[in-house]
Amino acid sequence: MISRRSLLAGGAGLGLTAALGASPVRAVARRAPISDPFQLGVASGEPAPDGVVLWTRLAMDPVALDGLGGMPSRPVPVEWQLAKDESFRHVVRRGVETAGPEAAHSVHVELDGLNPGTEYFYRFKAAGEISPVGRTLTTPARGTRGRALNLSFTSCADYQTGWFTPYRRMAEDQPDLIAFLGDYIYEYGDYKYPVRDQAGGECLDLAGYRLRHAQHKADPESQLAHAIAPWVVVWDDHDIENAWAGDVPEQPDPPFLKRRADAFQAYYENMPLRRAQKPNGASLKLYRSIRWGAIANLHLLDTRQYRDIYACTGKSGTVGADCQERFAPNRTILGADQEAWLDGELRGSKATWDLLGQQVFFMEMDWTNGEGKGYSNEGWDGYVASRNRLAAAIDDYKRNGVVLTGDVHSHWAGEIKRDYQDPGSKSVAVELVTTSVTSAGNGLDEYPNTQVLLNENPHVKFFNGRRGYVRAKLTEQEMKVDFRSLSRVTEPYAPAYTSGSFVIEPGDPALHPA
Repeated sequence: MISRRSLLAGGAGLGLTAALGASPVRAVARRAPISDPFQLGVASGEPAPDGVVLWTRLAMDPVALDGLGGMPSRPVPVEWQLAKDESFRHVVRRGVETAGPEAAHSVHVELDGLNPGTEYFYRFKAAGEISPVGRTLTTPARGTRGRALNLSFTSCADYQTGWFTPYRRMAEDQPDLIAFLGDYIYEYGDYKYPVRDQAGGECLDLAGYRLRHAQHKADPESQLAHAIAPWVVVWDDHDIENAWAGDVPEQPDPPFLKRRADAFQAYYENMPLRRAQKPNGASLKLYRSIRWGAIANLHLLDTRQYRDIYACTGKSGTVGADCQERFAPNRTILGADQEAWLDGELRGSKATWDLLGQQVFFMEMDWTNGEGKGYSNEGWDGYVASRNRLAAAIDDYKRNGVVLTGDVHSHWAGEIKRDYQDPGSKSVAVELVTTSVTSAGNGLDEYPNTQVLLNENPHVKFFNGRRGYVRAKLTEQEMKVDFRSLSRVTEPYAPAYTSGSFVIEPGDPALHPA
């Protein structure tokens, strides 16, 4: 395993620079030399028992305004190696892929035929240069329960509002799997008082989205987290446009579907996704399941592409108790096909834990202090029937359900009721909400109205308003959860601390303080 010392001392490169040997790239390099094409690092993702996806994207100038990373407008051969050891003495697979300008010189190596539950190391070579080295893992064999899952998850990385130190702290934990739950980038233009300056203005086209992704990938803390473990990702609104819902943008925007198609293309190019997730214009099927033996199934959901428009107002925001549209039985946040798929996944699951990786607040939440009620129509409170159907499936199929959520830039934890309109409704699952990487700045451990909100929502058990991530260890016996927080992200290298710890036990959908 990559040591913490080598991780921190070597940065994303991890200190490994051995040559790959005879290379067909050399002739190309003599014709048109490329300087340091691996400035966006490496990544892996979508692990399975027999395979994984290896990713890189060539860029010699990550902030080139055309979004193409300063690369020439021609294909470039890229070699790759997969080894059992960090020093690459035992290479088990190798090959050559072509990185072309039509895909921003990105590379997706979709491997199969590997051993289950195995740690591997990988690297690339192009134009005579060696990439950083990444560590990845295949998942345990189907049906096995002997290996715990060490999972970390976070969301919402706004480049302008802080340093990506939470990525570094997450990498230091050396998880088995990292889940990113939306808003990997922010599409906004320049802020008035940014912590860090970003390149380019608001993302409106393919060049803009490619540029924004490149600047995020060029960040050294981001590269550490991507190199340490396989990732699985889902988007939220800012990966495309704030508060989009299905085919409807936040603001009147006639070419929105073209903008969405461009954002989807850049998202695929910059993430370690499989060919099954390659976009078709403004459509990309992102929902899927990752299985960790029989310990856990991680069902990754898309709550943006198929949702109905926001209840009562047509715009995202807070609505009162008089908003009856949110209870309409045909309203859906997932769409009929995704709902049916998820129902089948839960019905057929044999895993100890069923995790639902998704974007927006699932629990009922009254956000209005004191008299009156106020509910977010952007979260599942705006789609009550959709939530009740999913809660009923978790209960009826007797699954140990844990919803993993991003979006709200703060840590929360609570218990999910089968029907919040029934005062006697039982808890059927648990929700764990991660804070952001940087969005909303430093934050506070507790806000003046925190206790009021917790008192008025007794099923909610925990809050912390700093930046950070969540780490969890899942076994057949329990799920141990630590909410990791940082005191600041407006300056780099803040330490992480545990702001709350809980244990969840199979058959008991409740949060127990650890």
